[in-house]
Amino acid sequence: MRDDSLRLGDILEAIAQIEKYSSAGRVRFDEDELVRVWILHHLEIIGEASAGLSTAFRLAHPDETWRDAVGFRNVLAHQ
Repeated sequence: MRDDSLRLGDILEAIAQIEKYSSAGRVRFDEDELVRVWILHHLEIIGEASAGLSTAFRLAHPDETWRDAVGFRNVLAHQ
């Protein structure tokens, strides 16, 4: 089982990957399917990793929006 530190690493790596391609702007996102899929995939990774964080960790860091990240991942994956 992956621990919280590995899941946080996944989140940070996904953020770095999103930043790499989102810097090109909204027009590129709208026009380039590969960029769009890349970014959405990494947003799903953030949601998955957030869902896997321990309850103790999430309670120790209530200022973060773990539930929002998980909920957004569910919207991306299922709608």
